[in-house]
Amino acid sequence: MAHDHAHPHDDHHGHDHGHSHDHGHGHSHGIGGHHHGPVNTGDWRYAVGLLVNLAFVAVEFGAGVLSQSTALMADAGHNLSDVLGLAMAGGAAWLARRASASHRTYGFGKATVLAALFNALLLIFACGAIAIEAVRRLNDPAPVGSTTVMVVAGIGFFINLGTALLFMKDQHKDLNVRGAYLHMMADAAVSLGVVVVGAIMLMTNWSILDPLVSIAIVVLILIGTWGLLKDSVNLALDAAPRGVDVAAIRAGFLALPGVTAVHDLHVWGLSTTETALTAHLVHDRPDADALLCEAQALARTRFAIGHTTLQLEAGALPDCPDC
Repeated sequence: MAHDHAHPHDDHHGHDHGHSHDHGHGHSHGIGGHHHGPVNTGDWRYAVGLLVNLAFVAVEFGAGVLSQSTALMADAGHNLSDVLGLAMAGGAAWLARRASASHRTYGFGKATVLAALFNALLLIFACGAIAIEAVRRLNDPAPVGSTTVMVVAGIGFFINLGTALLFMKDQHKDLNVRGAYLHMMADAAVSLGVVVVGAIMLMTNWSILDPLVSIAIVVLILIGTWGLLKDSVNLALDAAPRGVDVAAIRAGFLALPGVTAVHDLHVWGLSTTETALTAHLVHDRPDADALLCEAQALARTRFAIGHTTLQLEAGALPDCPDC
């Protein structure tokens, strides 16, 4: 059960400062639409993904060396970047559950945002590496052990797809989980492309198909990564999370009985799953406590923002030029 605590009090400037905090199962409006509280990211998913994919990276790279397949070695490097991404995502999820300290009053929730940003950059870097290798192979196509490529890449496809499915359910609730899901789906797509190319080359000896398909896959991965990069950068800059309509929030506060003005309205992501709001409400109501409860309930129920800090003002204040 979530409990709201609201009480106006005098701050150091001498005006009423009403705080409202909703903890527990308060809904959070975030990256991919409605968030229903912090996602239980489950460290076991990251641990399974790390162990299985790290083992496969070693096997795939070794197979690439034995079969003289640069495609397999490049795919192993791509998989390794995603293993590092999973490690950062799992570490960030663990940090986000740590209690806040005296000097980190919001805890470590922002670590999830930083990890999502690094994951997006890692994915872009991996795409660059694949593109460079593909261009090199266009200029100097070389025959490879097609059967070995197909078998190893096929195993990689099922491993990556299975890992991605672990994160599919919560990908729209947590930007970090979404990053892990995109990483694994990208790897599955690359592995499937390598399987198809291996089959065609086995039948036709058209080795130039390998770099051409690799470039096409890179383009698809970059298109899918753009949204992740944009959302993580916005959250790192304390912008309002995607799906949160700040103008509608302002209009909703102004529509409350007795509210005459709204200013200093700020909405930002505490993490990839939690949203916070602060605002000054100018009013002419005698029942300030009731207004505080109404405003808090509006933010929580209509806009799914559970962590709110509201300052109530009965009139213009000398130290607040916007009041």
